[in-house]
Amino acid sequence: MNLQQRINAFVKLGDFLSQFSPDGIHKKDTIEKNDLFFDGFKHQIKLAEEHNAWFNKENVLFSLDGWSKSLNDRNINKWIEKYNFNAVESKKVAIIMAGNIPLVGFHDFISVLISGHSVVVKQSSNDKHLLPFLAKYLEHIEPEFKDKIEFTEEKLTQFDAVIATGSDNTARYFEFYFKNKPSIIRKNRNSVAVLTGNENENQLLNLSEDIFRYYGLGCRNVSKLFVPKDYNFEAFFKAMYHWNPIINQNKYANNYDYNKAVYLMSEFQMLENGFLMIKEDNSYSSPIATLFYEYYETTESLKEKLETEAEQIQCIVSDGFTENEIQFGETQKPMLWNYADNVDTIAFLLKI
Repeated sequence: MNLQQRINAFVKLGDFLSQFSPDGIHKKDTIEKNDLFFDGFKHQIKLAEEHNAWFNKENVLFSLDGWSKSLNDRNINKWIEKYNFNAVESKKVAIIMAGNIPLVGFHDFISVLISGHSVVVKQSSNDKHLLPFLAKYLEHIEPEFKDKIEFTEEKLTQFDAVIATGSDNTARYFEFYFKNKPSIIRKNRNSVAVLTGNENENQLLNLSEDIFRYYGLGCRNVSKLFVPKDYNFEAFFKAMYHWNPIINQNKYANNYDYNKAVYLMSEFQMLENGFLMIKEDNSYSSPIATLFYEYYETTESLKEKLETEAEQIQCIVSDGFTENEIQFGETQKPMLWNYADNVDTIAFLLKI
């Protein structure tokens, strides 16, 4: 199977996914193998939601819509144009996936396959319905993928390299267990937003998407704000308010109630609006339904702090603050060439 065959297969997968978006699920007549897979995938979306309450239909469809927009001929070719795939000797790459948001390990999955390697996937129990079905679709539109994709729930044994994502705690085990294999080991990271007080209403509305999408469970979700001294949170809370229905999700509401009780009993100072609490805190990783904030004196000192603590940060959302910033509302819309932890997965895969 050559590179163009792999590209063509992923473009067809993108076409298939284009039928599933937050605006609705609409079957198209032009999609290859659609009669075989369309209704089945609708069922997998339902199973994913039933199995994991965090994976509500809206969030699953948001994820699928993002992948459908990424997997087109233009984006795929832009992604891979700087690499040389000619000398790749096919290896077996293990991927240990997290399960915090729908299809969170999909980028690693397509990176391994587009590079010409075989993949063995160990999924999280929280996210086990969507990817195997999409893998079957790939195998049907490009039969040469059939010997390239494997899923396992057993201990990983036969593989040449590994990409593993987990917490800081599990990462220590990964580093020990895979010390003799080429590896990418990902730890906890969080995203931050730098505010100046000059943001317009639309920017703050977009920021709410960065905070609440996927209930804040992704590493690209903003979990902390950096604000200037005497920042007035009134406009911020006003922009957040349209997300108030999120409190009707039981698991979110339970986390909100629990964390609010902890803060009140501990007499921590915090502001809240009935579905979001903000608390001054030096940490980056805030609990569900909570956003941390920290004051800064100057943008220069803040830049220095964020550079020093870069290994804890996935994205910086801002407007004119730093070179690699993400625009408000765009954290959950990464392009194929936006690598997690700024580690170039394709470059890694081409040298194993």
